[in-house]
Amino acid sequence: MIRSAPQRVRPYRHFHRIAWLAVALALGVIVFGAFVRLSNAGLSCPDWPTCYGRAAWPTAAAQAADHAATAIRPVEPHKAWREQVHRHLAATLGLLVLVLALLAARRQRFGVAWILGATLPIALGIPLYMHGQHVLAFALAALGESLLLAAALRWSIPAPDAAQAPLPAPNTGEGLAPVAALILMVIVFQALLGMWTVTWLLKPVVVMGHLLGGLLTFALLTWMAWRATDAPIRLAEAVALRRWALVVLALLGLQIALGGWTSANYAALACGNDFPRCVGQWWPRHDFREAFVLWRGIGVDYEGGVLDGESRIAIQLAHRMMAVVAFAALLAFAVRLWRSAGMRGWAALLALLACAQVALGIANVKLQLPLTIAVLHNAGAAALLFVLVTLLARVRRPT
Repeated sequence: MIRSAPQRVRPYRHFHRIAWLAVALALGVIVFGAFVRLSNAGLSCPDWPTCYGRAAWPTAAAQAADHAATAIRPVEPHKAWREQVHRHLAATLGLLVLVLALLAARRQRFGVAWILGATLPIALGIPLYMHGQHVLAFALAALGESLLLAAALRWSIPAPDAAQAPLPAPNTGEGLAPVAALILMVIVFQALLGMWTVTWLLKPVVVMGHLLGGLLTFALLTWMAWRATDAPIRLAEAVALRRWALVVLALLGLQIALGGWTSANYAALACGNDFPRCVGQWWPRHDFREAFVLWRGIGVDYEGGVLDGESRIAIQLAHRMMAVVAFAALLAFAVRLWRSAGMRGWAALLALLACAQVALGIANVKLQLPLTIAVLHNAGAAALLFVLVTLLARVRRPT
């Protein structure tokens, strides 16, 4: 299908500012979400999207005494506020991404109508879900997601006269309608993962997917914000550096996934406080086959973990071994950047963040997973992701 020629719509010159606000909010949601998970507050609101039937949260157990959710889990107000605040922050981010998608789609034929038409069934599905009509609610969400995916694919096909079209105006978001629609699709699915995290009782594959979805949203928003901002880095070796960045980004993504799997299965302290050895051995008894079974059914309460010690040790060993690979790749890329003109600052920043991330990981083990350091470890992963995506978005060949 060939994309229709853009409509003559006046560009919105503050698009890049809204995009950067969304990047900052996405980072806040990621860090606060890590705080919620690591403080064992992930199931403190057993219903969704309300918390014991409230848009906010109960400040005392008596306020939710008659709600059906109390049969699932007793009220803990000191934890419930964390979960519900996280939901409100995520909802605010979703609205901000919707605004960006609408602004980016203005110059596409029927672009605004397409975005609104995709979000309408998703919005209608929320009250249906709350009233127990789960199948219909998920069908509407799937319809909305399909429409957003179709929009992203349709708008990514260049128009026949694209080669003769003028360059996009800086800071306006012109030409970013496909990625804006894609981000909106990702964040809707991220909301579904957040719901399943609660209703499926911290199922590890969902918890890991929720973490990866949040970081994917952050990465896509970062890329879009930089592309909307007129700040390219022109280098003759841009193609080689972008290939480096893609490889290192893939390795970092795999390490983040292993970290999410480690956290979701409560395997962070499987080796005790032993490092670099594990429970006093270099290669202790382990069970990799059981450790990486992704699907174990629904209805099991996974809070605290269900795996035995050998399976958790296998997860921890895999996370440590992949950390060595990712750390070596990050340092090698930093050395490559150091040799490029004008890139020494980025090289130093990348190497510093990589070393800090390794130090935080070791501190997590040696200090028995203190909350502050564990949350900073999640923030460190986001910081590394930000640098790599920034380089992908900004480094370009000379015109």
